[in-house]
Amino acid sequence: MTSQLTTDVLIVGGGPTGMATALELRSRGVGFVLVEAGDGSVGHPKVSSIGPRSMEFFRRWGISDRVRHSGWPGDHPLDCVWTTRIGGHELFRLKRHTMDTRPDFRHTPEPDAICPQHWLGPLLRSELGVHPDGPVRMKTRMERFAQDDDGVTATITDLDTGESTEVRSQYLIACDGTGSPIRKECGIPAPAQHETQVFRNILFRAPELRARLGERNANFYYLMISSALRFPLRALDGESLYRLTVGLQGHPESLQDAETLVRKAIAFETPVEVLSDNEWHLVHRVASDFRHGRVFLVGDSAHTLSPSGGFGMNTGICGAADLGWKLAAELAGWAGPGLLDSYTLERQPVAFEGLEEANRNLERAMRRQVPDELNDDTPQGELFRNKISEGLQRGGVAREFDAPEIHLGFTYAGSPLIVPDPTAESTEDRRPNTRPGSRAPHAWVKPGMSTLDLFGDGFVLLRFAESARLESFSSAFTSRGIPFSSIALDVPEVVEAYERPFVLVRPDGHVAWRGHELPESAGEIADQVRGGAR
Repeated sequence: MTSQLTTDVLIVGGGPTGMATALELRSRGVGFVLVEAGDGSVGHPKVSSIGPRSMEFFRRWGISDRVRHSGWPGDHPLDCVWTTRIGGHELFRLKRHTMDTRPDFRHTPEPDAICPQHWLGPLLRSELGVHPDGPVRMKTRMERFAQDDDGVTATITDLDTGESTEVRSQYLIACDGTGSPIRKECGIPAPAQHETQVFRNILFRAPELRARLGERNANFYYLMISSALRFPLRALDGESLYRLTVGLQGHPESLQDAETLVRKAIAFETPVEVLSDNEWHLVHRVASDFRHGRVFLVGDSAHTLSPSGGFGMNTGICGAADLGWKLAAELAGWAGPGLLDSYTLERQPVAFEGLEEANRNLERAMRRQVPDELNDDTPQGELFRNKISEGLQRGGVAREFDAPEIHLGFTYAGSPLIVPDPTAESTEDRRPNTRPGSRAPHAWVKPGMSTLDLFGDGFVLLRFAESARLESFSSAFTSRGIPFSSIALDVPEVVEAYERPFVLVRPDGHVAWRGHELPESAGEIADQVRGGAR
């Protein structure tokens, strides 16, 4: 007999983006069930860098400290090195300090962190809780679903017991990856934007490598050995675990056994143990729509980016935050008719921008030529090394590892939910600002409290001046059932960062409206920022 279960939202897929979606819904009091067909084991970690905007959301969800202190050594260099081989001739080193020594970040309370997937997955599951004590159901597969005007009915199967459960939910969120069966079932195309590339990832352990390298340790090593070995080898845990990426575009060398390739990448003899070796296809896709009725796509099901730059998972987490408050508004009854449709309108351009930036980083590596003599201890080898070193210093390679305009500077300007500011300056400058659509700037309100900590529960009006119209502005929101609060601040750094006497911030931390004074009637603003009049 099939059991039955009712919830607000069914999430399919238990990767980092699925778990982030669950955390966002939990923070807004939305009921959910998350199903994941796997058992949670990660044989080959896929992600490592958690971008600053994702860390800001983790801060709001109460877990940023756990992520930041999940295991990466505080004294391990974060440098990025272009080198003939690890321990060989260094061509260029981008110094980035260590977690313990890097300076404070001016524009965020939560700088990027390192937490590979085999650490991040268990951490997020433990925070949410696994069935039967929590809403996360591992080793549970969704078999089929159907939607109607009132909700979605899905059948899920416990892969251990074979028991089936019919789940009735208001909405279904697909976090089921690049191939997304749910996206295909909905008939949503996701055309490739660039040529598909094929790579190998070799996971290996080298327990003595860090000690042998000493001050020459780094986080990323861009190899300069051959056409096949000119991609990153990166430290995964800061101790002994590493991942080597090998290009498979018609290079016979790339088909050699994994241990041979790993030993080619290291300039000296040291113990190595290959743990896994898998082939993967890099596709660049953005779905034509992120919504089909009551079904929404989040993460790789909506967009798949090159890992060059570390934008993929972070784009998915930001998408979860955008969708989460809108679903909560719809379920609470104060959303306008266009609120849920704005998810695609706001997030699709961001996905395209991240995809193109990541692809530029990839193409930069693909174009890089590796002369046969580059590693030779000869005058000719030194000449080649000097020439390539000069090119690397001039070639903008640092952009791959420092792209705040992608992580923090994306904007929803142009969204129907955003009220434009006709007095705004040029939008070319992507530094933190309060132009409507931008992520509201960080500034310290007091020790330990960022302006970002003021946002999340509803719309927040930050005011740096008095106004006789404050009561009517507030009433325009509360009379429509929209969660609203007003906060007066006089901290000079905050006043400077926020640029206008009045700034309205959405539940996801993006600026919805700003002005030099409050309007006589705020009803039109309240309706626009919630997705239109009901």
